[in-house]
Amino acid sequence: MQIRLLDRLADIPAATWNELVGGASPFLEWEWLASLEESGCASPQTGWSPKHLTLWDGNDLVAACPLYVKSHSLGEFVFDQGWAEAAQRAGIEYYPKLVVGVPFTPATGRRFLVRAGHDETTLARTMAQALRELCDRNRLSSVHVNFCLPGEIEPLAAAGFEHRAGFQFMWVDQGWTSFDDYLQSFRSKRRVQIKRERRELAEQGVEIRVHAGQDIPDELFAPMFRLYKATIDKLYWGRQYLNEPLFDLLRQRWKHRLRFFVARRDGEILAGTFTVHKGDTLYGRYWGSFEDVRFLHFNVCYYASIEYCLENGIRRFEPGAGGEFKYLRGFDAQATASAHYVSDPRLAAAVGSYLGRERGAVHDEIEWLAERSPLIRRPS
Repeated sequence: MQIRLLDRLADIPAATWNELVGGASPFLEWEWLASLEESGCASPQTGWSPKHLTLWDGNDLVAACPLYVKSHSLGEFVFDQGWAEAAQRAGIEYYPKLVVGVPFTPATGRRFLVRAGHDETTLARTMAQALRELCDRNRLSSVHVNFCLPGEIEPLAAAGFEHRAGFQFMWVDQGWTSFDDYLQSFRSKRRVQIKRERRELAEQGVEIRVHAGQDIPDELFAPMFRLYKATIDKLYWGRQYLNEPLFDLLRQRWKHRLRFFVARRDGEILAGTFTVHKGDTLYGRYWGSFEDVRFLHFNVCYYASIEYCLENGIRRFEPGAGGEFKYLRGFDAQATASAHYVSDPRLAAAVGSYLGRERGAVHDEIEWLAERSPLIRRPS
């Protein structure tokens, strides 16, 4: 096996890379990752320098992971700024560091991609060890494997990585046959509130339509970018990670994965959400509105998406990071995982101690939320 680091995904044919991805997360597909790079969203200029780790058997690509050298901690959604501050106080250079994951995308997915017919465990261990050696040899502070699958923790732990636990609020179908059926699973107070939120939006003359895959009009991509930008501009903490060239590349390459939920009033676009569909999962990514309308966000981002899932046999809806208000609308806390290697033994000891306490706290919070869910559980 030969290890090669690639400065851009375009050096690998799309079909070759996607053969590794298979049925894994859509955000690992060549079209998404390469478009982030080619548009300049994930580039050395934005602090995301691609150094994709690839394993070759002769001329055959057999395994890989999306790898970046980072000069900051923005756009990762597994927050380590506190570690960077601690390192600075101890006189340790924290940046640059290595990050395995998908830029700006807090969605769980396989991080060690292995070609079918090869030993996944062995090659995952090989890549985990290679990541550690890259870090040490180049005197970098750390390696962070973000939003990985639970099964990838073991090979990472064997290479000296520490497991970090987290959670996100996700919707999982429990066998509901319609949105009305879904509503019946709520406790009375929450069911009444959701009905009110849907009714009031309809009374304001707002209609929501889903544009799916190849049926998305090309002319819809420009306003969808403006909607994304509108949200960034409204929030003082907002950061614009994406640009208009990315939306155009996705229009050309990746339309089949996209689902746009668009709210209109009197024929004019009022708001919309950019979502991605693959297999049995819908992923909510970006939302925006040109006007503040009561209950608009909940209806476009959550209720319309859940209704679409129920109508199309989609079992899981992951709306992204944050937002405890999702919990009140039927999204349960689901565990997420990442793994971290810190090269300096002093900082590593402090981080390891912290993560041990954090894992216990996260486990307790997930259990606490499950016990108080607004959903009435059905017998299994």
